Amino acid sequence: MGDWRTLYPFTSHWLTLEGDNRLHYLDEGPRNAPPVVMVHGNPTWSFYYRTLIPGISQTHRVIVPDHIGCGLSDKPQNYPYTLEQHIRNLETLLLYLDLRDVTLVVHDWGGAIGMGFGTRHPERITRLVIFNTSAFYLPAVPWVLHLARSRVLGEVLLRGLNAFAIGATFVGLQHRERMTAQVRAGYVAPYNSWANRVAVYRFVRDIPVTATHPTRETVNEIDVRLPPLAERPTLIFWGARDFVFTARDFLAGWKQRFPAAQVHVFEDAGHYVVEDAHERILPLIQSFLTETQVPTPSNND
Repeated sequence: MGDWRTLYPFTSHWLTLEGDNRLHYLDEGPRNAPPVVMVHGNPTWSFYYRTLIPGISQTHRVIVPDHIGCGLSDKPQNYPYTLEQHIRNLETLLLYLDLRDVTLVVHDWGGAIGMGFGTRHPERITRLVIFNTSAFYLPAVPWVLHLARSRVLGEVLLRGLNAFAIGATFVGLQHRERMTAQVRAGYVAPYNSWANRVAVYRFVRDIPVTATHPTRETVNEIDVRLPPLAERPTLIFWGARDFVFTARDFLAGWKQRFPAAQVHVFEDAGHYVVEDAHERILPLIQSFLTETQVPTPSNND
């Protein structure tokens, strides 16, 4: 089968956040090159972007964090695993690294987290690459996520049986032959115990399905502040077989908000669109980075 770590040949970095929690991130490529920041979702981690990092880091500095509770970051048990907190953590990292002229790449929960940062610091964002995700609320939550959110059964399934992380490796992509035992091991490696699966469950609990859910306000604030980012060059990749972030609802939502975006729909791809189509996605991103030359925002913007 082979060790999953051979698929992840990157140097680890950590930043200690408030509360002595260490946030893990990758920092690949030339330090003086324009940065590309890749933000993952749930139940993935920086491993999700492993097939894109080597090619993009030839010409760009690639920063890929693991959210607290995910991947190789610390997994505190008593922690505010909310969208607002994840945005603040990303903000702390990117301001610590003082990244400007950022190409922001987002997927799944990374959409709301990344756009949360981007809408608060639009002067630092110059391009966007969007995979199956959302940064706005739509009442299109499938029954399986409602089940996963339940306080008793959901916790048993997600924390006790690791049903979400394992299940996603089966239903998250269409080209099942790509999810080898080695790749699957990489996806689930950080989530190998009840304690280490705390964020997987808490992310699902943070889906703002009701109007009074505290994260609904955060999402609405992001949505309202998206228009300035819609002026940035934007590239959208969408796996059409995603039953959570459906093209009918969520891709349509992005097209409405980002009408000038370049859109590539992969009919043979699912939610893990990078797994299904990375060899088609990478050259398109590389061309996008080369062809969309934009001025670096000044420090006074």
